Amino acid sequence: MSTAPDQTPIPRHAPMPHRKIIRSWLAPIVKRSTPLALALIAIDLCLFGAALTATVWVSNLLAKIVLGMVTGFIIGRLFILGHDACHQSLTEHRRLNAWLGRLVFLPSLTPYSLWAVGHNVVHHGYTNLRAFDFVWQPHSLEEFNALPRWRQRLEKCYRSGWAPWLYYMVDMWWKRMYFPSRKQMPTRRTEFMADGALVTTAAAVWIGALAWVAYHGDQSFWTLLVTAFIVPVLFWKAMIGFVVYVHHTHTEVAWYEDKVAWAAAQPFVSTTVHLTFGAGIGAALHHIMEHTAHHVDMSVPLYRLKKAQKMLETMLPGRIVIQRFSWRWYFDTARRCKLYDYKRLCWTDFKGRPTSTPLKMAEAA
Repeated sequence: MSTAPDQTPIPRHAPMPHRKIIRSWLAPIVKRSTPLALALIAIDLCLFGAALTATVWVSNLLAKIVLGMVTGFIIGRLFILGHDACHQSLTEHRRLNAWLGRLVFLPSLTPYSLWAVGHNVVHHGYTNLRAFDFVWQPHSLEEFNALPRWRQRLEKCYRSGWAPWLYYMVDMWWKRMYFPSRKQMPTRRTEFMADGALVTTAAAVWIGALAWVAYHGDQSFWTLLVTAFIVPVLFWKAMIGFVVYVHHTHTEVAWYEDKVAWAAAQPFVSTTVHLTFGAGIGAALHHIMEHTAHHVDMSVPLYRLKKAQKMLETMLPGRIVIQRFSWRWYFDTARRCKLYDYKRLCWTDFKGRPTSTPLKMAEAA
């Protein structure tokens, strides 16, 4: 007869339990529901269609731009559903997850198989480990000083707080997902090319439909292209760039260059941030901000993440970085988290001056 896992909170000074033990706490929460997943997809596809139609239909330019941004936000919701499908946590069926993932990734123009490699294998396998996890990986002072002047300027732009869209569009999507070069993706698979062709076709159909509407509806094609394609796509890229930034960039979150030290730090707990919001924003983002639970166990469906996160914060008091969102906090983080000192384990400015407490000093204290 099986016994329920021990539900006694672990004191902060006690050793961190093994990941298998932590995942056992979440086991009763992991159950996937195919009907619920299908309902969520249907709702968001309808919202996407309605928002895009409204963007095309209204005549006021400002209203078109605002509705285009709403469309971009819904693209983000669809992407989060696809993200779960890619982790095989959305429904109970592996093949269905793959097809649903490709479907809901289309509005964000995300090639499913390439996202799976970069996110599931690299990011989740080596979160915040230098030379492995490339997502918002900070440069050291020596690396930054060795960069060409133009690349230093670009890095300063990326980490200004104003350009998460540019970072995601260039360093994530263009370089690593949309027909990446052999330098970025040495492995060549047929599915990589097929998924690239699939999202290219989706973009062509989308733009072609706007051209058809412009011609038959006596509208400017360029206005429709900007408000009903470029604005939604750019808003989505800003949204995802922001999300991946705040998930792993915080003055209390460390990056590592030594694999042994990284493993000892239990990175699935210590390198993620639980960013909290008010006004139902967390739910509107399909609870993707309950990020510690997601990194502890990728099989937890998004519709169970809130409960799983609460369980972790109850069982591991004081160990999870919990941050209430505010724009003041966000821009303060962007101001302080420019480069990283991998020896002292602290964030620095672009001149190498520490802007957070060195982790080794904190541990010694």
